[in-house]
Amino acid sequence: MPPLAVTAHTATSAAGRGVAALSAALRERRSGLRRNDFTRTALECWIGRVDGLEQAPLPAGYASLDCRNNRLAWAGLTQDGFLEQALAAVQRYGAGRVAIVLGTSTASIGATEEGYRELADDGVFLPAYRDFVLHTPHSLVTFVQRVLGARGPACTVATACSSSAKVFAQAERLIRLGWADAAVVGGVDTLCDSVLFGFNALQLVSPQPCRPFDAGRNGISIGEAAGFALLERGGNAAGAAQLLGWGESSDAHHMSSPHPQGRGARQAIAGALQRAGLDAADIGYINLHGTATPANDAVEAAVVADLFPAQTRASSTKGWTGHTLGAAGIVEAVACLIALEQGFIPGTLNCSEPDPLCGPQLALDNEAAAPQVALSSSFGFGGNNAALIFGRGGRA
Repeated sequence: MPPLAVTAHTATSAAGRGVAALSAALRERRSGLRRNDFTRTALECWIGRVDGLEQAPLPAGYASLDCRNNRLAWAGLTQDGFLEQALAAVQRYGAGRVAIVLGTSTASIGATEEGYRELADDGVFLPAYRDFVLHTPHSLVTFVQRVLGARGPACTVATACSSSAKVFAQAERLIRLGWADAAVVGGVDTLCDSVLFGFNALQLVSPQPCRPFDAGRNGISIGEAAGFALLERGGNAAGAAQLLGWGESSDAHHMSSPHPQGRGARQAIAGALQRAGLDAADIGYINLHGTATPANDAVEAAVVADLFPAQTRASSTKGWTGHTLGAAGIVEAVACLIALEQGFIPGTLNCSEPDPLCGPQLALDNEAAAPQVALSSSFGFGGNNAALIFGRGGRA
């Protein structure tokens, strides 16, 4: 696959707003997780909450789409100069030649919950909740399209926790096949009762901060995040980092459990390596999906130990951000880009006693390193899997 330049990127989560804040949190091993203070009904768990969204309505021109998810999208777009660079791309290529491909798992369903809580006396939604787009999975993409004035291909990817990893694959296809010259990719997911109580009903939520790959792990900590990247033709554009390859699979083993031998994960990783023209030994760093559930981490640990050499470094960054669901892929892609651009490997926060299935690849502490190539893996419900490979800017 011809590489694509990643000419801009940003991420906002409980670990901080923008790349510099995320990098500082990773380096200082400062988690963004806190005890649950979001739900009206008590739920014993830890969450990754972005402060200030309640006091930050959207600009007046977008008021009909105002909701927590789109507020977080706006907060993400306005970090690291990303909005200005995306608008410049729309101007450079033309509005019809810039695709918008974004991932989410719940979109603005939180606004739908609020709308039903606050029904008028006659049983209808109050005016603030009457834009029908607000209650659709496409709310996020509609909002970002309006902000950027883009009129190219627009798609919402909703494949659970792999959503904003799979956007890179879809965008690459659109660009390679001539449907677009550039793409804004990313994802946004926000905290809401449907997610928190839904995952709790599945017995997947931990009452403590999540402990990826720890032998005593007992579930996830749910977070919220927004992240975006700008992909453009020309793999060496201005020394930008590169998307070298992607892999996707749908093993459909079970609605919420991974294939016990990691069949889908292996297929996604193999596809990414093939498209990048690389071997497993070429990967310097892997950002693992690493949710801290017993099943996911056991399968992923075994796959990595089997496929990659001992010197490959691997870690999960969910101890900093929580599991940001449909935004996990983009946040962890940005973590890979930070590792490539800043020359360090984040460790695995909250893991003190690694699962015996983990190989020597798992990094517990932060490490000084200069990886040239990084892989990010994302595995979603229903066997929706994705792997992305990024290369350092200026790499031959």
